[in-house]
Amino acid sequence: MNGLRVFTNGNGVETCGGCPVFYSRRADGPYYRWSYDERSSVWAAGRVLQSVSAKTLAPATWKGVPARLQKSIVDHYED
Repeated sequence: MNGLRVFTNGNGVETCGGCPVFYSRRADGPYYRWSYDERSSVWAAGRVLQSVSAKTLAPATWKGVPARLQKSIVDHYED
């Protein structure tokens, strides 16, 4: 997917539901925060409303992103 970047919190390990939290951004679009919702067993995305500094995010490798989250991210950006 062109221009898609995935990040983690560069200031330390951020978790939710026992899984790491990820951030995504495509091209110059908004940032989205991805966290695992234990109750519904899905990865949920929320648009980051406040400015996210690139300095606080660390690049993540696609291989380091859980497979179910990869699918959720692709589905999100295809809509």
